[in-house]
Amino acid sequence: MKKVIVGMSGGVDSAVAAFLLKKAGYDVIGVTLRTWLSDTGEESRCCEMDDARRISNKIGIPYYPLNCADIFKDKVINPFINEYLCGRTPNPCIECNRYVKWDRMLYYAKIFHADYVATGHYAYVVKLDNGRYTVKTALHAEKDQTYMLYKLTQEQLAHTLMPLGDMSKEEVRKIAADEGLFVAGKPDSQEICFVTDGNYSDYIREHAESDIPGEGNFVDEDGKILGRHKGIINYTVGQRKGLGIALGHPVYVKSIDAAANEVVLAGEESARLSEIRCRDLNFLSIEPPKAGAEFECCVKVRYHHKPQKAVVTMETSEVARVSFDTPVKLCAPGQSAVFYDENACIIGGGIII
Repeated sequence: MKKVIVGMSGGVDSAVAAFLLKKAGYDVIGVTLRTWLSDTGEESRCCEMDDARRISNKIGIPYYPLNCADIFKDKVINPFINEYLCGRTPNPCIECNRYVKWDRMLYYAKIFHADYVATGHYAYVVKLDNGRYTVKTALHAEKDQTYMLYKLTQEQLAHTLMPLGDMSKEEVRKIAADEGLFVAGKPDSQEICFVTDGNYSDYIREHAESDIPGEGNFVDEDGKILGRHKGIINYTVGQRKGLGIALGHPVYVKSIDAAANEVVLAGEESARLSEIRCRDLNFLSIEPPKAGAEFECCVKVRYHHKPQKAVVTMETSEVARVSFDTPVKLCAPGQSAVFYDENACIIGGGIII
């Protein structure tokens, strides 16, 4: 009997993943990685331990809460704050998956002598003919979560199970309801787990260990001053609403210059890009390409973005240029571009510069 550790968030997806694996004959252990606790004692939606414990008891599996708050602060919260202070828009869930969730679950898998770790993500783990592992888009694209998983390593994927890849949310909720799991109707979490009210700027002001940039100038692409902004942490590239400035026509945040404390605004004619560049590359389905290599693929530049045809060219072994067949909406530096092949498998990806 193979042993598997299932990451239990306290939600319906991880609950059903644990149930299905036990039903399939695995020796299942439930764990919750406690990554964050608010000053008032409020738990993150990713680690509601009381619910996870009740689910585990109902399913009939052992359960262990595990404290990962220090590594979460070091690998997720601090970089999140620092990126905003530099005028970039990070995606903390991607960093958390690689450097906290999978890192810690595999660490504890060794302690428990488990063969695998598992989650309730909507995706497939695939081993290709070339021997490499990747993740494939879920059968129901509206729930696909592969974008958040592109940074996982080959070692991590080799020991990962994802039993929900071919299921819809409705099917998952029905299984939970049929099995009497009280989380069957529990709503999905929409916010970043440690920013429960969705107000990033307030969170950064409360938790930053360095000075927060104050007010500065809105400028146009030629540097002409258009008005005053209330601090760069309140804006992201591509933003149109909530800018606090009226110019008589729609404008977007084109770029953020943290050094000059300026937010550059542009009209709709400048709101699309034909090309972006990426750093911190990670490749799944192929070995990391050398400088000068190029390949065709489809590229997703935000979680809800439909992948667009593009050519990826390796400028160096560490930086890639993405040239789109059709221009895409402005992409925020700090977000990720993820490369997919014709079989909806992830080739790789990187952080937009």
